[in-house]
Parts: sequence; C-alpha cells; structure tokens
Amino acid sequence: MAKKSKYYVVWQGEKPGVFSSWEECRQAVNGYEGAKYKAFATEELAHEAYNSSYWDYVGVRKKEKVIPSNVPPPIQETLSVDAACSGNPGKMEYRGVYVKTKQEIFRQGPFEEGTNNVGEFLALVHGLALLKQKGSTIPIYSDSVSGMAWVRAKKCKTKLERTDKNEKVFDLIRRAENWLIDNQPITTPILKWDTENWGEIPADFGRK
Repeated sequence: MAKKSKYYVVWQGEKPGVFSSWEECRQAVNGYEGAKYKAFATEELAHEAYNSSYWDYVGVRKKEKVIPSNVPPPIQETLSVDAACSGNPGKMEYRGVYVKTKQEIFRQGPFEEGTNNVGEFLALVHGLALLKQKGSTIPIYSDSVSGMAWVRAKKCKTKLERTDKNEKVFDLIRRAENWLIDNQPITTPILKWDTENWGEIPADFGRK
C-alpha cells in the first residue's frame, strides 16, 4: 500500500508557506530558531491552517480540546522535551520547549540514522543538563516511557546498530550517559506528560 502523502505548513521559518514534502519543509525551517511548523493530512487543511494561528494547531490534539475538570492541568513553569525521527532508523532530531510560553529553548539535529527513543533519551539529558547549568529548579516533562526509564538507569538501552553515518549519535549517547553518571543524584523532577488528557506535548514536532 502506498504511503499516504502529507502537507507541511511553515508559519515561521526561512521560507513560510505550504509544502508537499517533508524535505521541502525541513529546508524551510532548518537552522531557524523558533521555527513553527506542522504536518496535515490534506492540502485543504494545510492551507486553512496556514491562514490561521499556529497556536490553534500545535500543543493540543484538537482545537476544541478541553481538560476534564477532574484532571489536574500541566504545570506551566516547566520544560518539555520531545524527539522526531523520519524512519527507523532515520533522520532524528530533538528539542526542548518552555511549556508556559511555548518558546523553543533548544533544538539539536537532524542526525543521520537515529531512532525516536534515542532522541527522547538525548532530549531528556540535554534538558536536565541545561536546567542544572542555569541553576533552575523547574521540572521537566517527557511523553516517552522508554526515555525516562533509560535516564533512571543511566543507560541508553537502544538496539540501534552503530555505523559510520550515526557515529555522531553514539557520541552524544556516550556523553549523555557520562553526564548522568557524573551528576548524581539528579534533583530535577522528571514528569510524564499526560497526552491523553492534555494533548500533544508542547515540544512535539507536529509530524503525526
């Protein structure tokens, strides 16, 4: 069965617009700090979104998403992290976003021949290291059970095969593991993002 095509909206980047391939979208946002973009299933939806506000489409599953009254809302003074990977393995990148303002705090990649779980692990460690460097005591959110477990174990338990192309990824893994070992105990609270009730994590790349 042929893979369903997607359309990509870039609200803020080197070249805003609607694109029919991820490669075109990537070129339009790569290296642009605070880029805002998202994937859509049809061209009609993409153009509708492009002519609307970015915040109407990112950070929530649906525009009308309402948190149930019996569910505590996410903590606003927090850092959220997430990863994206085009293929498995494939081009992987990760980033951190401040929940309260949706400001992108850091972004790394894309790196060749990575996986989403590896990116989630690296995003968490990057966020932990950044918060410690800044002397910040705010919590960090992740929607990755594997990433959180690997951080607790201080070990990236990936089955990814090492190649010449992903040497940079494995170097980042080594550095992340060493940081976790050298910086015990970790006092930053690591919290699970409640995707079911809150929608997508603010650091989500919007390519689902």
